[in-house]
Amino acid sequence: MMYRLFSSLTAGVLAAGLAAGSASAQTGGALPSYLRGLVAPTTSTPAANATRDVLQLNVSMFALYDAAARIFQANIMANHPMILALFSGAGGRMILYRPGKPPEDAPSVPMVYQVLKSTGHSTMAISEVVLPFVNNANDKSWMAPLLAYRTQMKTAVDGLKDVPMQDDWKSTVREILSNNVAFMDDCLAKGMIAMEAVEAFAKKQAPHIKVIVNAAASTQVKHWMTVLDGWKTSLGDDWNKVYAAANTIYVARQNNVLFSTLAQYFPPEAINDRLLLIETISFTTTPQDMLTSLTRIISDRAVGGLFFGQDRLMDFELMGGDARKTIVSEMQKRGKQAFLPPWVPFGSHQWPALITPGPGPTSLDDLK
Repeated sequence: MMYRLFSSLTAGVLAAGLAAGSASAQTGGALPSYLRGLVAPTTSTPAANATRDVLQLNVSMFALYDAAARIFQANIMANHPMILALFSGAGGRMILYRPGKPPEDAPSVPMVYQVLKSTGHSTMAISEVVLPFVNNANDKSWMAPLLAYRTQMKTAVDGLKDVPMQDDWKSTVREILSNNVAFMDDCLAKGMIAMEAVEAFAKKQAPHIKVIVNAAASTQVKHWMTVLDGWKTSLGDDWNKVYAAANTIYVARQNNVLFSTLAQYFPPEAINDRLLLIETISFTTTPQDMLTSLTRIISDRAVGGLFFGQDRLMDFELMGGDARKTIVSEMQKRGKQAFLPPWVPFGSHQWPALITPGPGPTSLDDLK
């Protein structure tokens, strides 16, 4: 209450000051000492004022849009089950929203997934420490962090016998971690990072890392398929009304595990319709942000249908088509051919990732 009172008094003082400042500018009266440095004569033009008034419509639009979006979200979720598949370091998180019921969090991916992933990341982390110092014998600043990581690595190796994991995977994990320790010991003993040693280390570890990548991926996919089997059975015919979305950043877009797994439970025509891949700027995002994004995409389709008779129009950049035409004409003026992808119809159900085949490796198995 005191803060509100103070704010009200401050606003009143400033308003009075502005009036006083305006009067001072007209009459030459002196400002009170407490307003000096806070108030100065301002100027404006009719054009600037008119432009500001029009631009304010767009600012105010967002408040109206947010209010409508909350209503749309409630209505959509009252009639459609929804599944969010969110990236996490634990192999993902899936949440089922049933109309009129609390959200249902699926069980987590088995812990062995995180053990396998941590093992692979540990080898990559070593490369991040040493690569900036390759063939630089004069800089020893890498030694302290590498020595600290070596201590953690050795502790992990020593305790590995107690980690619950099938024997063949545990054997591979032990091999990777032990190789990590040996490489770090060699670098620390020599006091330098030789490029030949780094390349030999990477070549030695790559086959083992491929093994645990396969193990982690199979663990993750089998878990989520089991979850989706159960949800699809429990929802029955309502499964045909499910909306689902997975989040991704750029590097995880291609072969996105969660989206690709979800796609096995939807018909092809559901892609970009009821099954969406939403790009974000970080690996993780909140369920509420995802829900907001998903329900806004769905509700915006009504705008396209209302104004233009095409309810998938708003799934695309609205100005994109006209921008393309301008790009083409401007490039022609410059005597060049525009470089653009082919036109794609509104409502395309193609995968939201690279789908054009071509030469070159496409998986770890293709790499030698």
